[in-house]
Amino acid sequence: MALSRRGTGVRTTTHAFWSQVHPVFMLPPLAASLFGAILARDVAPSLAAIHVVAMFAAVYTAHVKDGYVDFHVRGEDDDHPLTERGCQVGLALSTTVFAACVVFLGVAVDLVAVALTVPTWLIAYHHAPQLDTNPLTATTGYPLGISLSLLGGFYVQAEAFAAVPIGFAVVFLVLLSGVKVIDDAQDYDYDRSIQKRTVAVAVGPTRAYDVAYGLMATALLAVVAFAVARVFPPSSALAALAFAAVAAVARRAEPDLATMLLIRGSYVFLAILVAAVWFEPLVGTG
Repeated sequence: MALSRRGTGVRTTTHAFWSQVHPVFMLPPLAASLFGAILARDVAPSLAAIHVVAMFAAVYTAHVKDGYVDFHVRGEDDDHPLTERGCQVGLALSTTVFAACVVFLGVAVDLVAVALTVPTWLIAYHHAPQLDTNPLTATTGYPLGISLSLLGGFYVQAEAFAAVPIGFAVVFLVLLSGVKVIDDAQDYDYDRSIQKRTVAVAVGPTRAYDVAYGLMATALLAVVAFAVARVFPPSSALAALAFAAVAAVARRAEPDLATMLLIRGSYVFLAILVAAVWFEPLVGTG
């Protein structure tokens, strides 16, 4: 049975599976994992690599499952490169890779590392059609996955929790939840027509924007407050300023452009935080 809807053959099938790698949405969880490792300071490359692969497998699972549901189940999408069988094989492969990584982390680290890692796959697999129909879970699923990626990346290195990585995880959860509200607003008309309850559908586009930018402002103010208190490196306040500048431009843009700007702004935000931690080591993160 064909795995690709474009035809048969190794090259065509490989291209179909590779099409489910979406760098814009995959890079943040992978970068968050590495950021968590950097916060631990003493990085074991093998553990960092295994955790990153686990996060890749989790996000790949989300993309394949989401495409399967939207095209083969709901009929929302006009096209999809994988057949139903192809989606099932893709899910089986990504889940197998994820499970192997989890077993490795359980042996090399401990069960706490497993407990921090497994929920990322659960969120990914259940995003569609379960979590994406509720305003709260549709908004926080992806950001929560990134926060868990950061915490997991830290824990597999330090084998402990600390206030600083937890603080960064909360900041990312709130900030990216705001971005996700804007992202969902792109599909307001369609989501409303099928009674898919995103924040924009639940409260209306105008209030959704207020909620989104309120969340982002809260996260940025938290970064500045932590920087002033020297919980975060003082230069991490620059990350808040940089993202605030991007958000100010995005506030006047249409949802699709605003989403693009905010996602790329989150890359800048993370990059500045990484630089801040790298050049100004934190005390007491171990």
